[in-house]
Amino acid sequence: MDGFKKRLRESVQLRLSVTLSLAILIVAILAGIFAFVSAFDEAHEMQDETLRHVAVLFDRQHMTLKYPEGKNTLGDDEESRLIIQYLADGSNASGVDDDAIPLPFPTTLADGLFTVNVGGEAFRVLVRTTAHGERIAVAQETGARDADARESAWRSLLPFLVLFPVLLLVVGDLVRKLFRPIATLSAEIDQRAEQELHPIDENHLPTEVRPFVVAINRLLARVANTLETQRRFVADAAHELRSPLTALSLQAERLAAADMSAQAHERLLPLRRGIERGRNLVDQLLNLAKAQADNRVALPVQVLTVSVHQVYRQVLEDLLPLAEFKQIDIGVEGETDAQVRISESELHTLVKNLVDNAIRYTPPGGRVDLSVSVVNGAALLQIKDTGPGIAPQERERVFDPFYRSLGTDEAGSGLGLSIVQAIAERNGARIDLAYSDETQNSGLCVSVSLKLGTDD
Repeated sequence: MDGFKKRLRESVQLRLSVTLSLAILIVAILAGIFAFVSAFDEAHEMQDETLRHVAVLFDRQHMTLKYPEGKNTLGDDEESRLIIQYLADGSNASGVDDDAIPLPFPTTLADGLFTVNVGGEAFRVLVRTTAHGERIAVAQETGARDADARESAWRSLLPFLVLFPVLLLVVGDLVRKLFRPIATLSAEIDQRAEQELHPIDENHLPTEVRPFVVAINRLLARVANTLETQRRFVADAAHELRSPLTALSLQAERLAAADMSAQAHERLLPLRRGIERGRNLVDQLLNLAKAQADNRVALPVQVLTVSVHQVYRQVLEDLLPLAEFKQIDIGVEGETDAQVRISESELHTLVKNLVDNAIRYTPPGGRVDLSVSVVNGAALLQIKDTGPGIAPQERERVFDPFYRSLGTDEAGSGLGLSIVQAIAERNGARIDLAYSDETQNSGLCVSVSLKLGTDD
């Protein structure tokens, strides 16, 4: 019961349905009572009118009466029978019950309608004086009259009994249909991606809901404007930082070539590494801003395809010096190639960030393998390394900007996987993280599923 009360407080649809149902029920009960009482009274009036018609017919036809001898004939319906007798003969009745006619009606009754009790049975009696001055009594048991009246009254209730459940079903269906646009709107908003901040179409919505949707659209516009401002600020800041960092890098290289003591060279090395980390951070910030901005733009109708192996070769050429410096065995496994529907620059950025992470987090003397295969009609790109891997509880968070796994000493910005995710979302790709060696829970295997394409 408490659960129903809670739902009733929280659901406008349920409150409306219950309120309308109760209103229909109350109206149906009141209308049913009125119809029952009216039909009952009308049946009694018709029965009284029948007694009057019988009395008038007896008087006009100048009929005479002959009472049956003894008790009533077997098979007669005593309850529904009409009895006609001279009122004066009531004093000559053979008993005090209704087994024989004439019945012992009081001879002092005036003309009109009366209810008289005879032998424990109630009779409705009409007394009338004929044109010849004779007083007659036309009577019928009230039990038969009441039974007929009740039957007529119940028949008048039949439409209400049929109409009530039909109205409940119609009201319930109508309320559901009225609230269906709201449910559809809720599902539409719930299915949107994070970057889909375009306005909600309000033309097909009811007038009562439209102000709420207009307010949501205004909020979406403000959020989109805020995000755009933040992206523009990141891109502008990264762009402005690129030039001074490049200048610092050049000055550090010139300083390293100058004649200095061994101690000065030793202190200069951390400075050069810090400048290099700053340059990498600026480049990744620019890439992240570009990838997130591209997510707001719809894909073109025609997307060119690119060879995965071709991109692999380009990435290996760029990052081979880093791998050789750490004595990491890096290469492409297998000869299977695939054409995927994605721009070459985006695929290059995606693969380069994944391979760069693999090299950085793989200890010296380790191994990084790149491969591609066709699985279930899609191209499956995999980058495996022999590093520490990522724990299952951290695999969702590593895609957040600037997040770095705990227990790693490798310097980095924490933006690589964020850039990969942004590019994957734009191209409808799926990214899965797992251990390269499931038995030892070590190494990282990044799987990227992309749509296959054909060369045009």
